[in-house]
Amino acid sequence: MDYVPFSKEEIKGQLSDIGIKSIDSLLETIPKPIRNVNFNLPEGMSEIDAEYRFNTLANKNLDINEYVCYLGGGAYDHYIPALISALANRSEFVTSYTPYQPEASQGTLQAIFEYQSMICEITGLELSNASLYDGATACAEAILVLLNSSKRKDEILVAESLHPYYRKVIDTYLRHLDIKVIPVPSTDGAIDFESLTELLSDKVAGLIVQSPNFFGSIENVKKLTEEIHSCGAKIIMVCNPISLGILASPAECDVDIAVGDGQPFGVDLSFGGPYFGFIASKKTFMRKMPGRIVGQTKDADNKDCFVLTLQAREQHIRREKATSNICTNQALIALRGAIYLAWLGKEGFYDLAKQNTEKAHYLANKLSELDGIELYFDKPFFNEFCIRITPDISVKKILTDFEKEKIFAGIDIHAFHKKYPNCLMIAVTEKRTLCELDRFVSVMNNILEGK
Repeated sequence: MDYVPFSKEEIKGQLSDIGIKSIDSLLETIPKPIRNVNFNLPEGMSEIDAEYRFNTLANKNLDINEYVCYLGGGAYDHYIPALISALANRSEFVTSYTPYQPEASQGTLQAIFEYQSMICEITGLELSNASLYDGATACAEAILVLLNSSKRKDEILVAESLHPYYRKVIDTYLRHLDIKVIPVPSTDGAIDFESLTELLSDKVAGLIVQSPNFFGSIENVKKLTEEIHSCGAKIIMVCNPISLGILASPAECDVDIAVGDGQPFGVDLSFGGPYFGFIASKKTFMRKMPGRIVGQTKDADNKDCFVLTLQAREQHIRREKATSNICTNQALIALRGAIYLAWLGKEGFYDLAKQNTEKAHYLANKLSELDGIELYFDKPFFNEFCIRITPDISVKKILTDFEKEKIFAGIDIHAFHKKYPNCLMIAVTEKRTLCELDRFVSVMNNILEGK
């Protein structure tokens, strides 16, 4: 437990040094309407009481080390080898800061360069920056890249099948810009192609599509890209990075910018963060990329070295000229992603994606054989899928009964999309064993039969 000890005498001495009599004097310049002089805090506790209090609160949390986890929707329970923390927690990484001085920061710069190179390799695209805060931020920043690179600044099309939280972040980013955000309807868990073609015009700057999307369905990105490019617009693809082990890469689909969340790459769930967002693009967008890009060059002695090649952010140039207000990156978390990818290798990356797919399809097929359950969408999927449950039993009851068996059964889609009642989304990763999958089916069957 960290603490900062200050005696009354020390506080009095510090106040004397700066020429004031009380801490309240420091607050006098704050306007009274926004000055909170009453924080309504409880009385202080002893160290042992405070530690007990914190532990009591923490123990109320349900732990994936005790529960079998089928939760998804953007954060997944993947296996994290001990190697990741052993390397990422080394002091030279944990204490590192922005590598402004390349001569003193070669290790940090190389780590970022390796990360960028791996992101480019898995997406097939030419360019990656040093990471962003999370997948949603990367998605919103990618839209700014498109807008800053195009003469079309009127409309952005956003697939209804995009993660709802990503859509909220996009709305926040564009709220005060003169940009119209237009949702593209989905049918059967994927973009409705006819609706998309009707929305296309010379005002559209680009389309944001997710594949596998929020419902787990794999979109026909190649077809969407051809349609978008035919009208002179661009396309941003949000993807689960592990799916790229077996699905066509963004480059193979001729996508302009690919983004996503790096949480599946060796990052703990951690109650929702911190994670890191990745963004990769065609070389065309190099000067509009947010944050920073590390490049490889030669020093005065003709030795390989690493430098911050591009830094198009408001700390380095005039604020109104900046391409983004993103002024840092998730270097430590992205490092975990780089170590994870290096640990996997090409064959391991493919095998990981294959295991996720096969296990998810095994469970989906077994569940669809039960009376009262059917797959909600008739679309191919990666490691996440939705099932429709008989109206006689609510999803809330399903989740509650599964928790009694120490299983997190999935996500109630109705909480995000009201037009999908009694819909449960289930995510399956490589961690799930055949025994666990069969037990899931057994518990579901017992609930359906009222046992």
